Amino acid sequence: MSKTKVSPIGSSWEDFEKRTFTPEEIMESDLRVALISELIHARQDKGITQKQLEEASGVKQPVIARMERGTTDPQLMTILKILRPLGKTLAIVPIDAKPHKRVNLKTFKKGSGLKQKPLR
Repeated sequence: MSKTKVSPIGSSWEDFEKRTFTPEEIMESDLRVALISELIHARQDKGITQKQLEEASGVKQPVIARMERGTTDPQLMTILKILRPLGKTLAIVPIDAKPHKRVNLKTFKKGSGLKQKPLR
């Protein structure tokens, strides 16, 4: 008798995700993860702590921590306040008609053209 492990919800997260969420919900989630990942990487690339980012942005450190953990849904102005001292901003760009797994955010760096930064 073979001992094959059978998952009650499917063989992978992707299978579960496709059965449970709409393509729009998946795309929104992927975009949110990409945005927060970019914020974290930008802060780490600058070599600053959440506390230092608080001082530079005016956004309290616990709010930054909750954003980085993904446990809060920040307002647009909060995101913009955090992006500014990191030398970043948001750009409105066209999206593909079909959703995709890895969303790349386009970011501006002061004094340069539009650059696409891949997720790490």
